[in-house]
Amino acid sequence: MISHTEENYLKVLYNLTLINGEATVNEISKELGIKMPTVNSMMKKLAEKGFVIYESYKPLKLTSKGKKEAALIIRKHRLTEMFLVQKMAFGWEEVHKIAEQIEHIQSPDFFNKMDELLGYPKTDPHGSPIPDAQGNLVKEHYLKLIDCKIGDSVTLMAVQQTSEDLLKYLTNLNLTLGTKIKIINIEPFDSSMLINYAAKKTAIISSKVCDKLLVKKSK
Repeated sequence: MISHTEENYLKVLYNLTLINGEATVNEISKELGIKMPTVNSMMKKLAEKGFVIYESYKPLKLTSKGKKEAALIIRKHRLTEMFLVQKMAFGWEEVHKIAEQIEHIQSPDFFNKMDELLGYPKTDPHGSPIPDAQGNLVKEHYLKLIDCKIGDSVTLMAVQQTSEDLLKYLTNLNLTLGTKIKIINIEPFDSSMLINYAAKKTAIISSKVCDKLLVKKSK
């Protein structure tokens, strides 16, 4: 049996290792706001359970068992977020904290039924991919809006590193997933963008926000 705390550590380690395949105790400490000796102690415990490859003073890696366990936790979280938005009319900025609680329910049948009721979605309300029931995750390769150029036409596909404040900001602008965006101008001083979107709306978006918006080029 795995505890709620252990699940939280695995989820953070999974997200940190998505790019490079490894992470440090210091990175986990910063992400969770927990002191390094406590993180070290937990990593040893997870290593004993076969979830983590742990060696003193070396980067941490998830085992195949650890990757699957973490992916299934993320699956539960993202399915819950989608259910709350699609079936219960919550805003996409409201669902994270609720999903953080529900993701710890130990009932695959419960989440498989949720998946069925939703019609087997591939992504959550923020555009992040939902792992399947075996823990497999298909990651899309999108561009960051910040990396696009003047004149590019793109479609908003996902929001990364979401926060409640950011999602509220996007909602107030009526910038939602699937929105068509055209880049009208980029300010040389701070890389902020003037964009045209959603039936001739215009907005100026900071480079900080543009860095968190994932898009694909429109055909």
